[in-house]
Amino acid sequence: MSTVAPIASSPIASAPAADNILVVNNIEVVYDHVILVLKGVSLGVPKGGIVALLGANGAGKSTTLKAISNLLYSERGDVTKGSIEFDGAEIQDLSPNELVRRGCIQVMEGRHCFGHLTIEENLLTGAFTRRDGKAAIRGDLDLVYSYFPRLKERRASLAGYTSGGEQQMCAIGRALMSRPKMILLDEPSMGLAPQIVEEIFEIVRDLNEKEGVSFLLAEQNTYQALKYARYGYILENGRVVMDGEAKALRENEDVKEFYLGIAEGKRKSFRDGKHYKRRKRWLA
Repeated sequence: MSTVAPIASSPIASAPAADNILVVNNIEVVYDHVILVLKGVSLGVPKGGIVALLGANGAGKSTTLKAISNLLYSERGDVTKGSIEFDGAEIQDLSPNELVRRGCIQVMEGRHCFGHLTIEENLLTGAFTRRDGKAAIRGDLDLVYSYFPRLKERRASLAGYTSGGEQQMCAIGRALMSRPKMILLDEPSMGLAPQIVEEIFEIVRDLNEKEGVSFLLAEQNTYQALKYARYGYILENGRVVMDGEAKALRENEDVKEFYLGIAEGKRKSFRDGKHYKRRKRWLA
């Protein structure tokens, strides 16, 4: 998977499949039958874990999540090799709504909400696949409001007229209404103020610890992702080039320089980029 020496032991990749709620095994993704986007991507998410999928824009993070959630077909994409297992069963041939019923749901990049519906109506759409009655759904709605009190205050407001942070909270809350075992969270920090980003990541951690929801988190904000995740994978040009425990990745000199903008203990500015002398070891 990686062409460099491992920076840490890899418990996720080497653990038995029974310990992982999600196992992605050597998948390739092709768009329009000719464009190879993912090349032999493998990763695992343990039950009750938070795993970060890191990389620059265009590295293949969103494509990886869409391959897992079976949303590629709408974009003329296809998984042509490898396998994907969720909760012990292969899922490549399942429809997205069947996957949601099994407990895996994706929160798309860009805070997709129904702008013409209220916040509460948006949240209730997340329970569309459930068949356990209104009382159970109302109980979960109250649970969502306990994690997102701002949504309770704005529950009668049209989602299209709420702030970006509130829309992101609404998107995550709507996913929670499906009673997921796992959430695929795509770029939750995009376009949000730093304090809102911190608030959302804190809620993600609470949901993981208190509700037992596993997360695969695709994120360009490497610092925030590695602060809350326990393990991470770094994608470049559709390949996994490095993986390891979050703490080990944060301390790795290549990761510091190329993804955190820190070299020799000092933060680098954008204008200093042309003076970088370090070469990415995985490209050597």
